[in-house]
Amino acid sequence: MSKNKLKTAIIGAAGYTGGELLRLLIHHPNCELVYVHSNSQVGKTVSAVHPDLLGDCDLIFTDKVQTEGLDAVFLGLPHGQTRAFLDENPFPESTVIIDLSTDFRDESNGFIYGLPELNSAKISAAKKIANPGCFATAIQLGLLPAIHQGWATETVHVSGVTGSTGAGKKLSETSHFSYRNNNFSVYKLFTHQHLKEIKQSFGQIYPSVPEILFVPYRGNFTRGIWITSYFPFSGSLDEALSAYTDFYKDAAFTHITTEELSLKQVVGTNKCFVSIQKEAGQLVVYSAIDNLLKGAAGQAVQNFNLVFGLDEKSGLYLKSIAF
Repeated sequence: MSKNKLKTAIIGAAGYTGGELLRLLIHHPNCELVYVHSNSQVGKTVSAVHPDLLGDCDLIFTDKVQTEGLDAVFLGLPHGQTRAFLDENPFPESTVIIDLSTDFRDESNGFIYGLPELNSAKISAAKKIANPGCFATAIQLGLLPAIHQGWATETVHVSGVTGSTGAGKKLSETSHFSYRNNNFSVYKLFTHQHLKEIKQSFGQIYPSVPEILFVPYRGNFTRGIWITSYFPFSGSLDEALSAYTDFYKDAAFTHITTEELSLKQVVGTNKCFVSIQKEAGQLVVYSAIDNLLKGAAGQAVQNFNLVFGLDEKSGLYLKSIAF
């Protein structure tokens, strides 16, 4: 490996998000993946757990935590376990920590909320980054320009559908094939845990945060998130398009259109596509992402690129499945 490559590790690399991080980092031109950690897959090769990586990676899962000699560490631990892990395994202050759990999204313990379209300057100067949630990413990217303009002063209605990988690799009744296939269901009506970080972010750019009534759905597909948001809007579609385009003019992966979207346009990529329309006095906003990439691992690598002054798209030139 080149001495110029940044030494990285993944803690918790056996699940869906950890697997995506592996796929991205082993091909990242500026990264040397030093080790991959898993308590459940110790001693197994990476390709034994992620068979598609046969021939791409010869690392073996370890349950030993090496804290020294790393430029960055990605934490893919279950929600609620990261604080205790960092207490037991303190990393040098020079090591960049990118956490994909919910534990530090309130920006406690010196963490910066890692939504590049909102906090790119802070992220670039940070040593600790809390990666946003998948639903939170898709909802915020759909609504941030409107919140910034002060347009969403009344209740914002949001519905969102996520694929089964959003529930994690460990099986539960509602992620099992027999339940999920040819099925559709609501969960956590108006109470989804990502609402907290969404309102926190909105509060950074506008003093009055509207009520958000969010209806999350389980979809009968594996990857992707589709969000529909709407609220009363007296302006024109051209006005909205101008504001949205200007807000994201420097965004590497978020793109605005008035054309119809489909989920497959973004699945397999780190992109977020946002489509807007004006109908019945409402501004209707559709936003779509891949929950495992822009909603998790891809965004984590985007933050990694920002921290180390790399091309923001480095290692993330990915193609959609399209059809």
